[in-house]
Amino acid sequence: MKGFEKYRKMYFMPPADCYDWVRRDAVEKAPIWCSVDLRDGNQALIEPMSLEEKVKFYQMLVDIGFKHIEVGFPAASETEYRFLRTLIERNMIPDDVTVQVLTQAREHIIKRTFEAIDGAPNVIVHVYNSTSVAQREQVFKKSKEEIKKIAVDGARLVYDLSKNEKGNLSFEYSPESFTGTEMDYALEVCSAVLDVWRPTPERKAIINLPSTVQYSMPHVFASQIEYFDKNLNYRDSVLISLHPHNDRGSGISDAELGLLAGADRIEGTLFGNGERTGNVDIVTLCMNMYSLGVDPGLNFHNMKEIRKTYEELTNMQVSLRQPYAGDLVFTAFSGSHQDAISKGMACHTSGEDPYWTVPYLPIDPKDLGRTYDSDVIRINSQSGKGGVSYVLKQAYGIQLPDRMKEEFGYLVKDVSDKEHSELGAERIYEIFKETYRDITSDFHISECHFRQHDGIEAAVTITTPEGTDVVTANGNGRLDAVSIAIKKHFHITYELTEYTEHALSRGSSSNALAYVGITAHHTLVWGVGMDADIIKASIDALTAAINRAGLHTLEKKEPDRV
Repeated sequence: MKGFEKYRKMYFMPPADCYDWVRRDAVEKAPIWCSVDLRDGNQALIEPMSLEEKVKFYQMLVDIGFKHIEVGFPAASETEYRFLRTLIERNMIPDDVTVQVLTQAREHIIKRTFEAIDGAPNVIVHVYNSTSVAQREQVFKKSKEEIKKIAVDGARLVYDLSKNEKGNLSFEYSPESFTGTEMDYALEVCSAVLDVWRPTPERKAIINLPSTVQYSMPHVFASQIEYFDKNLNYRDSVLISLHPHNDRGSGISDAELGLLAGADRIEGTLFGNGERTGNVDIVTLCMNMYSLGVDPGLNFHNMKEIRKTYEELTNMQVSLRQPYAGDLVFTAFSGSHQDAISKGMACHTSGEDPYWTVPYLPIDPKDLGRTYDSDVIRINSQSGKGGVSYVLKQAYGIQLPDRMKEEFGYLVKDVSDKEHSELGAERIYEIFKETYRDITSDFHISECHFRQHDGIEAAVTITTPEGTDVVTANGNGRLDAVSIAIKKHFHITYELTEYTEHALSRGSSSNALAYVGITAHHTLVWGVGMDADIIKASIDALTAAINRAGLHTLEKKEPDRV
């Protein structure tokens, strides 16, 4: 692809080897989560949320379990200012929740911000200025010392104004465009800010390291974070926070490796909303931890409702393939995948393994409020016997015999292929009934009487368009006796090779399903019957199979008359 010559590396490796994070294989505890949906996510919307929409979104974040929530840039607009005042005046900030406000390191903006937070019980004042080479040289045209002075002056004003606040107030500083800043210089600026605030283990400050623009691969970012973790002054009194963006599509990787490298806190948004390619997706981060047996500290058990509220308030759409939240992320159409999932689910249900190990499903969809029958296995022309039989079992309690699954699977695939559409459980059930049970036939058995005589003797009432006949026959069981009577009446031959039955539900009044397979002319033909009386269900299944095979249309011999 032409044009690549005009690009070069824009990132800075730390001045020391920082690769200890490589030896850590997983994040063992959840970080402090900070939602920036109401600032970063909101400013990315074509039509920003109204005051009441922001209030509703804020309440959802509280319900999910966020303890740090950035509520905006109150000096930026009247709506943002009024939103914060609304939360304070309506007493909507719980004792265990801290709201966060953003301000540039500029005097009039900082003062306006302090007017907005007056009366807030718990608040983080987040001050920032850009430190990158590109911003220093192209935008501000200032030296390193001049840029550092902006940060220090802003930090000092925040500190001085905080003395008049009655609430619980914390400080946060971000060297914006951190990833485009020399690492030793970024450390120098952050250390100078901390020298103003003088944090303690009891009153920690936050140093937030934003990948405002992603320039490097995730391992480089992790090494940059480790450098700060090892060299930042007041480390035991500082929370290292990350604010990953997603320009290179590696926001999740940056965040996860950054946590391995020593970060304590993550700023991000639900579903990754934000300017340009967005922020790191906190839903995905949390559920990745969850899938490894780590409590993420946030509650996404009601994922569908969270997603619905998010889409209504933002007018954004969650992708069908969005990890954990998309409509299709747990869905298998492939036949081999469906078969593996079906068998894995059966193994899990048996209780043999206390851990979730179902193939193709990294977590149990039920943990997010999803259902197996409508979310996991869905049927189209790519599906197989395992998926089709699984849908029937989950939706209707129908347990197809093994030798019947393949035949019906191909039948459903063919229907889907011809209709060029996905088939829902109801449509699959219709195909099942039309094919095996509700057979248009030239004969049926309306009545049977049995008695013990030379095994089992059956008096079978057979009705055809020509009339009704009662045929007697003996067999080694009731169904065998009926089968022999039918063969005798129509002068036909076949082998009764398959039989299985099961109840559709518990209780004495529940219907039962019977499956009968007969072999005629080297072909296995199935029929199905359903009735509260299992004997009647079995006879109906046999009749359906014979009708499907067309055997009864052969010339019959003179029947035994009663």
